[in-house]
Amino acid sequence: MTTDLHDPSSLTALDGPISHTTVQGVPTLYTAGAGNEVSAGLFFRVGRADETLATAGITHLVEHLALHRLGLSDLHHNGTTANTYTLFHVTGSEAEVVAHLNSVCAGLRDLPMDRLETEKEILRTEAASRGGGPHSPLALWRYGAQGHGLSSYDELGTWGLTADQVRHWAETRFTRDNAVLWITGDHVPEGLDLGLPAGTRSPVPAATSALPVTPAYIHGDDGHVVLTSVLPRSAAAAVFAEVLGRALFHDLRQEGGYSYAAEADYSPRDAASATLTAHADALPHKQDAVVGGFVDTLARLRAGRIEQSELDSARGRLLKVYDTPDLGAAVLPSYALNLLLGHPLLSPEQHRAELDAVTVADLHEVARRTWDSALLQVPGRGVDWAGFTLAPQFSPAAVTGTRHPSLEDDRVALVIGAEGVTLETPKGPVTVRYDACAAMTVRPDGARALTGLDGFAVTVEPTLFAGVTAERVAALDAAVPAACVVPMPARAPEEIPRPRERTPEPAAGRSRAGGGTGGRGRTGGWGWAALVVLLAVLAVAWAALGVYLIVDRIDEGRVPPIGGTLGIIALELALLRWTGTANTRRKQARG
Repeated sequence: MTTDLHDPSSLTALDGPISHTTVQGVPTLYTAGAGNEVSAGLFFRVGRADETLATAGITHLVEHLALHRLGLSDLHHNGTTANTYTLFHVTGSEAEVVAHLNSVCAGLRDLPMDRLETEKEILRTEAASRGGGPHSPLALWRYGAQGHGLSSYDELGTWGLTADQVRHWAETRFTRDNAVLWITGDHVPEGLDLGLPAGTRSPVPAATSALPVTPAYIHGDDGHVVLTSVLPRSAAAAVFAEVLGRALFHDLRQEGGYSYAAEADYSPRDAASATLTAHADALPHKQDAVVGGFVDTLARLRAGRIEQSELDSARGRLLKVYDTPDLGAAVLPSYALNLLLGHPLLSPEQHRAELDAVTVADLHEVARRTWDSALLQVPGRGVDWAGFTLAPQFSPAAVTGTRHPSLEDDRVALVIGAEGVTLETPKGPVTVRYDACAAMTVRPDGARALTGLDGFAVTVEPTLFAGVTAERVAALDAAVPAACVVPMPARAPEEIPRPRERTPEPAAGRSRAGGGTGGRGRTGGWGWAALVVLLAVLAVAWAALGVYLIVDRIDEGRVPPIGGTLGIIALELALLRWTGTANTRRKQARG
């Protein structure tokens, strides 16, 4: 039986020992746990997906500031900022848990703004030490530079957020109407003083898309094969993730010996959707084999070649959670999160029944959906052969405006227009429109880096493009919405890029008309190539003639002129090798 997601009183429909109440307007779930210690978690329905690229990190910043007053403590506690929620978690005695929750809420009501700049720097340090991981680019490519895609980006807001912005975020997002509390105890402890302001429940941001078609793939350079798919939340999808992980482990590690780690994971994204993630690692010389094996395994499942034994094994592993002692306490956090996100709440018995009802046909359907919505990151060569489409590498259109040639490459130019900016490259344009700008970082030296909501980015470096004057930069600044602007600190002089020196063309190879490489320069190149080809032909002819003379003399019973003939062949081959070496050096000298 499910419950009304917005009325905590309807939790009476849950079977088992989980109880409900409200504490100062905050929906609260509690159930008895083992031992004398108490665990508690205060969820808020706000996370990285609620931010913009320009304010990215504001939720994390509020979390840090709220925890600052606790200082050093032997108490086990932590704060977590995820895509769709923020959690303050604590374990200790009942009195310690009450004091901790009261302190967190007091900190949220009155953030220590004197710590703002220090906490910003701490977050930047944390990000630098954390690293992205093999999965990090996939959210950007699927969702763009907004919503769920922001998890792929640095927390840009740690550079420019003001005290007023941070305070307003806490007042409007960290409210009693946007929270759920859970406690592992047979009662709600006395003395709780949450005192959170009133507000509204924030819906999870709608998912955006930066992929015009799926299944799609992107290139990765770190030796990992990673797949993500978005699926409807269901017991069948959870079982399929287990089946896929076991199949990859069997095929890529146990049978193929290609990978060390091969696994899959299922995690809720919002009330209705979940993300399936599969991963396998590979050494450089095994990457092609891992990619092929990975795709073959997924294709087998997609074709419906799933054994009943695979389903039974995966289901049995998932059902083991219901053998956990103190089951109510174990599932309490997930119940609270589902209530927060608006997902139907199922009793353990109902969930077991859903798992028991999953069939091989259900898994086949999930496998088909997994393939259809897949985004695959592969090292090395693409996977067009498997029916995947390369994700867009360039923008569909360029803007018109003032053209600024690159000082490093004649084939590249920057266009600054009234509607946006475009970087023209030989392979295609990269465009960021002002009305679809997610963020623009601003340097005192005039550098600007614009990122569009679709994830494409253009960097404006005045030192690298002709004619990018202070007036052009000012016009750019005026066109970008103020909410997208992120001020950045000044760079050291040696950090400001300078054009690479070009190797000058020989005087005879320059065209008077354009000052670049003209027709005569290209003719000179063809003349050298013709010489190399002629010498190669002569060498082959001499070799053929020498072999003919040797064979002819042997047939006639005469002593063949081996020494002289081989000498001629060796001379020609040496000359050919010299011309090849000279030609290579000539190309290197020309850059």
